Amino acid sequence: MIAVAGAGAFGTALAVALGREGRAVTLWARDLGDMAETRRNARYLPRVELPETVTVTANSDVFHRAEVVLLAVPMQALDGFLERHGAALDGKSLVACCKGVDMATLQGPSAVIAARCPKARVAVLTGPSFAADIARGLPTALTLAGADEALQARLSTPSLRLYRSADVVGAELGGALKNVMAIAAGVVMGAGLGDSARAALMTRGFAEMQRFALAKGARVETLAGLSGLGDLILTCTSAQSRNFRFGEALGREVAFDPAVTVEGAATARAVARMAVRDGIDMPITQMIAALMAQEMTLRQAIQALMSRPLKEE
Repeated sequence: MIAVAGAGAFGTALAVALGREGRAVTLWARDLGDMAETRRNARYLPRVELPETVTVTANSDVFHRAEVVLLAVPMQALDGFLERHGAALDGKSLVACCKGVDMATLQGPSAVIAARCPKARVAVLTGPSFAADIARGLPTALTLAGADEALQARLSTPSLRLYRSADVVGAELGGALKNVMAIAAGVVMGAGLGDSARAALMTRGFAEMQRFALAKGARVETLAGLSGLGDLILTCTSAQSRNFRFGEALGREVAFDPAVTVEGAATARAVARMAVRDGIDMPITQMIAALMAQEMTLRQAIQALMSRPLKEE
């Protein structure tokens, strides 16, 4: 049996996609609300009905029975979740479905999981996807890093195509760093700087992503794949991206709904600290971190990026 821990948009969408193919899936949530009765996630995917093969529960005993657990909890909540449920999860196939860097440990999801569940088989699911598209059965391709062929086949469906990768570090850093660049792209559009500026930002942002990831041991081809470039393109060009919308609000200098999870905000702060510590040049990430901390104005941030020394590309 497959369990999905976390009934947010992405966790619910994965449960729907797998359940639609007749696979036994249990969707776990801290607070079910009326989901068990209505068979819908009213908050995140109100128009999508849960298949009959999907069971919803708030009982953590499900983690003892599951063979595979998809961890679809927010990155900043992952360690706390594992602290509470790690004993039941250790030794199982655990798939991280969150993107980011933990603020406390400055680690990605695979390292956080390994620290709490040292006997688990850890994989990372990431790439260009919106939960609504997955839930509707629209064609989506993702990277499944650190998994074998059996897990790849078990989690793939006719509309959800998973590509295996051995580069866990590259896959999770691609998914984390693109969120920061999506915020920056939103800033560009919110400030009215135009599509040409967004294209330049995405290009230089991709170079920045590669520079950081390669310094951490990632493979260059991983960043050029679904979990890096593919996800960057999607989240920098669509208002469906929460990170893009958050950046757009920054660019317009208006408030953003604090109830909406924006993984890239914490990631920007964590990566900015790591970049300073490790001597990695990350001007866009530093700019986003400074904007969020109100250490510089939008005008100052734009001027700082545009006045950097001229150099070869």
